[in-house]
Amino acid sequence: MNPAKINELFNTLRAACARQFSFNPRRVTAGMRYVGTEGHGKDLLHVFRDARSHSQIVLQSTFATLREKQGDKPHWTEAEKAHYRNTDAEIDAELAAKQAELDYTRQCALYLDFRSELLTHYKDWPGYVAGGSNPREAARALIETLAAAQDARLAAFAERMQSTDPEHLAHLLLAPCHLDLEALKAAAPTT
Repeated sequence: MNPAKINELFNTLRAACARQFSFNPRRVTAGMRYVGTEGHGKDLLHVFRDARSHSQIVLQSTFATLREKQGDKPHWTEAEKAHYRNTDAEIDAELAAKQAELDYTRQCALYLDFRSELLTHYKDWPGYVAGGSNPREAARALIETLAAAQDARLAAFAERMQSTDPEHLAHLLLAPCHLDLEALKAAAPTT
């Protein structure tokens, strides 16, 4: 489907979700992804999926329906619905908190000491080392190794991020790597 048609569908989806569920249109724009269609003719449905939870919204004409269950997995918990109802101020505060986390991570000793090692797991990085694990696995292994050694850098990072979950900490630790890769691509000469 062409981008103009998808934009039209998103306009309709935002309006329907605001009207029917009091969802914030900004959250719908940021959180939902267009999946495709189901059915035919007047029974044609447009399916959208949340990027984080995979909960779905089905749009038929100008009416939206939350798919409460997909297979055996329940969706659209009250917490998720409340997340979509955040005010603009709450969304701005959340974005500011994420930016603060990213800024902290870019300057913390843990990232600075292991930045080069983490970047070697990205294929687009000039120092990529083939045959290794993917970046997520490498970051998680690093965190588990440092946790077992009771590393002070990891302890400070975990305390600041208010998490001890290796998967979450790995995700946070890799976030600046993506910025480094974007900066590298932007600086690359175009041919």
